[in-house]
Amino acid sequence: MTAKQKLGRPTLAMLPRIADSLSFLYVESVRITQDDTGVLASVESPRGTEKVYIPTAALTCVLLGPGTSITQPAMATFARHGTSLVCVGAGGVRSYATIAPATLTTNWLEKQAKIWADDERRVQAAIRMYRQRFNTDVPDGTTLAQLRGMEGQRVKAYYRLLGQKHRIPRFRRNYDPASWDTQDPVNLALSAANACLYGVVHATICALGCSPALGFVHSGTQLAFVYDIADLYKAKITIPLAFALHASTDPERAARARLREDFRLVKLLPTIVADIQNLLDLDLDTDAEGAESADSGLAVDMVHLWDPDIGQLPAGVNYSAADTGDLTDPDDDILTNLGGPWPQ
Repeated sequence: MTAKQKLGRPTLAMLPRIADSLSFLYVESVRITQDDTGVLASVESPRGTEKVYIPTAALTCVLLGPGTSITQPAMATFARHGTSLVCVGAGGVRSYATIAPATLTTNWLEKQAKIWADDERRVQAAIRMYRQRFNTDVPDGTTLAQLRGMEGQRVKAYYRLLGQKHRIPRFRRNYDPASWDTQDPVNLALSAANACLYGVVHATICALGCSPALGFVHSGTQLAFVYDIADLYKAKITIPLAFALHASTDPERAARARLREDFRLVKLLPTIVADIQNLLDLDLDTDAEGAESADSGLAVDMVHLWDPDIGQLPAGVNYSAADTGDLTDPDDDILTNLGGPWPQ
């Protein structure tokens, strides 16, 4: 349960356990120090110095929000207990840096590296992500280029669907840092919302000990795997939010404020962890790959896509139906293909 922030009190948002050895703690506007008893978070208030002791042995990751300072002895204690420290923005919606202890398990990193280094298994991982995103099966023999084309068709169809709902004619997704202020409100809100989503995903990946750079679909950036995992949630979180803010006078700020409320970290972080673990366990029964998951910004300029046949692709390459072989009509039962129903 997230503690409500009160005047002069630290914000402590404890996330429920995901497994016996995995839990998170978000703190902001506190000073974290070490005393003879343990690690504590303290803050000065009109009532004096208020303290909350942190259960270091029970935590896998501590998210350090704005206004937080931490001493070297406290960091050393976290390291001895195998706890990662991640510097994040307000509400945990951005990730800036990570301090990982030497004792952090490499189990999930090794699984990720084995899949990344094997072209066939890498495509299998991409197919598994596609099935999760759109709740539909993939024909045998589908290439990554075809998969990317199918994905693009369904996302564009979803843009059209939301454009009709909000009476926005001919929306086109556009991300241009050089002309940031001239973009339409939906694109501004979507870019800002995606940046926040990337931060949450980045923090979770680091807490698991995985590499943010070893992506299965994206490549050429230190956040390739972050973009892969974030794509699982855009259609349900950031895209509908961006269209809902089409009339906002400050869509960037509105998107960030809404996400701090709507992410509900007590649900999003455990979901991301479960989805990453499921994705990396390719040795599990493949018959269950099409099932639903466990209950379920700003991009870097040089982001590439990966293809097993032709290697690295420039960012922004689009594959049409003509490029992808015999595909089904993306407008046929589009809500089902996108894993609906969607918010009204």
